[in-house]
Amino acid sequence: MLKDELPSIKTDLPGPKAKAIIERRLDAIPDAIACIYPCVIKRGEGAIFEDVDGNIFLDWVAGVGVLNIGYSNPEVVKAVCAQAQDYFHAMPNIVTHEGYIALAEKLNKIVPTKEQKRRTMFVNSGAEAIENAVKIARGATGRPNIIVFSGAFHGRTLLAATMTAKKAYYHGLGPMPDGIYRADYPYMYRAPKGFSQEEAINYYIDRLKALFEEASLPTDVAAIVAEPVQGEGGFIPAPKEWVKAVRRICDVNGILFIADEVQSGFGRSGKMFVSNYWQEWGCPPDIVTMAKSIAGGIPLGAVTAGETIFSNVVKGTIGGTFGGNALACAAALKVIETLESQNIPVKAKRNSEKVFSIIKEWQKTIYQIGDIRGIGCMMGIEFIKKDKSPNPLLVKEIINNAMKKGLIIEVAGSYGNVIRILFPLVITEAQIDRGLEIFKSSIDEAVKNDRA
Repeated sequence: MLKDELPSIKTDLPGPKAKAIIERRLDAIPDAIACIYPCVIKRGEGAIFEDVDGNIFLDWVAGVGVLNIGYSNPEVVKAVCAQAQDYFHAMPNIVTHEGYIALAEKLNKIVPTKEQKRRTMFVNSGAEAIENAVKIARGATGRPNIIVFSGAFHGRTLLAATMTAKKAYYHGLGPMPDGIYRADYPYMYRAPKGFSQEEAINYYIDRLKALFEEASLPTDVAAIVAEPVQGEGGFIPAPKEWVKAVRRICDVNGILFIADEVQSGFGRSGKMFVSNYWQEWGCPPDIVTMAKSIAGGIPLGAVTAGETIFSNVVKGTIGGTFGGNALACAAALKVIETLESQNIPVKAKRNSEKVFSIIKEWQKTIYQIGDIRGIGCMMGIEFIKKDKSPNPLLVKEIINNAMKKGLIIEVAGSYGNVIRILFPLVITEAQIDRGLEIFKSSIDEAVKNDRA
């Protein structure tokens, strides 16, 4: 079966069939929608996909964290087909469909928030989830302002793009909404030189508090929004003591704490959510946003928050046509059932420990591997020059080398010098081993040419 195969490249990339389709793409789709890899998928199973020319690729990007249970999970396919036999769509603002309610009930049980009695709404994407979380926070608190962080990525819609740190994502698309203020995220690998762990965390907390003097009074802040593990920012996990401190700041000032789990959720961290760790630390968020792997590839996003928070939002101000679509809800219920019944978060943690330990060994002899970090199977490897400055050119060469061998990996980080590991959580042991072999050989080839 395809899901058990290993990568095998039979043609130049792109192959002749892929090249023809890519040429059609160039003629039909805006150039502003960029595509990194010269691959045209034909079918996919597990962590593997086959292109139209018969090349087999091992996917360590998984739709940027969408395919936690892999391509074409048979149980999810069955669930969607069964739902399609009855109806595709029922708009929740017009008529109730039970799948929406069942999925909301499930998330209300498993999503960790500070308030135990929870409610959930559905949207179509991560950006929509973030936009609605902000609306909910503003409605619940009666306050206008939002605090976000350096390195953040929250989406490409107008408000979400404003919350996103990287300006290239909205170059020439302004003006942007106001009321968004940015603090320094605790990027511990690049904390001020000479600082201990404790000193660095205190520094980042002080930078956050400075916003209350320099940008917005705390009484005007509705929410602080953070990714538990920054995605585009470089797969940087939020330190435990920093999360605790932010939770205290929110509690003292009546600010809501929003965890953006769009990329980190649904088993990838070794638990269902990184917020489960926060809950164990005694500092759960007030609101959690979700999307990507929630429905195994069908567009769906969600916002879960305490009942009290939702009760202060004016009726009719949230919702939408396709949010909580019947097919998506059916898929999501089966995705969660699969994650739980097969103990996939536990397997993810075990696989991440193996990969982390192996790359740590590589680091001993390859100085260009500056840092290895993450939580569970959301790992980032930061590549540097001798002076510790970012090495994005090396990363580009590594990614290109790996692609030619059939391994798909992707760049991340504010400086473009981090390689992310986001393989589907259903990956086989043999695929992990082969992926690591390709990754290591791709690094070795690039390092030989590196003069930085």
